[in-house]
Amino acid sequence: MGRILLTNDDGIHAAGLKALEAALAPLGVYALDEMHYAVSGTPADAVILALHQLMKSSPRLVVSGINPGANLGENLIYSGTVAGALEATLHGVPAIAVSLATRKQLDFSGAAAFAAELAAKVLLEGLPPGVMLNVNVPRGEVRGVRFTRQSKKITQNIIHEKQDPRGRPYYWQDESVAFENVEPDSDYAAILAREISITPLQVDRTDYPSLSHLTAWLQDLRVPALSPNGERPAGKAPGR
Repeated sequence: MGRILLTNDDGIHAAGLKALEAALAPLGVYALDEMHYAVSGTPADAVILALHQLMKSSPRLVVSGINPGANLGENLIYSGTVAGALEATLHGVPAIAVSLATRKQLDFSGAAAFAAELAAKVLLEGLPPGVMLNVNVPRGEVRGVRFTRQSKKITQNIIHEKQDPRGRPYYWQDESVAFENVEPDSDYAAILAREISITPLQVDRTDYPSLSHLTAWLQDLRVPALSPNGERPAGKAPGR
């Protein structure tokens, strides 16, 4: 069957990782103590270490999660859980990121079971080169599953200023969601409908239509002149 590499953003003892390991064990996860490694780095760091040092051969699949809390819309851009799967994709290994869209009353069993089902499908069918799957599972009752696109930013950042016991300020970041702006084909829409969201994400973030259009700017952009020693001549403004 080959091996499946698991990583997460919450530590080696996280309940979400344990649930994922138990659900995926029949597909190729080896539940042996010597096969568990804690890395003092990001999930992407853990994947790099596994692929280039710890594993003798490349895994057939990498699954990152299960994260407590959704990775929807713009939040997936800086998600450690998603980054672990993206790192695997960069190395040519099919990958899935899995998140449970709640931080309360955590029950990872449903998300883990679906992750195993999806993993079996990926092992059978594969994924397009450079593409990973970002999965978000609603809490409680699940009414269906759909493929979605990444939502536009519909959140509002909120900064709370507080003081520590010594009177020094510190800041706590929060956000609110404008649910009235949810687009029907987006990842947020699936979760609000109590459906599992699967969003294909690509490693190549180049916007090719803009690349073609913006190339016309080159005629107005100049390279700064440098002296023979590599320094800009005195009095010369950058670009002119």
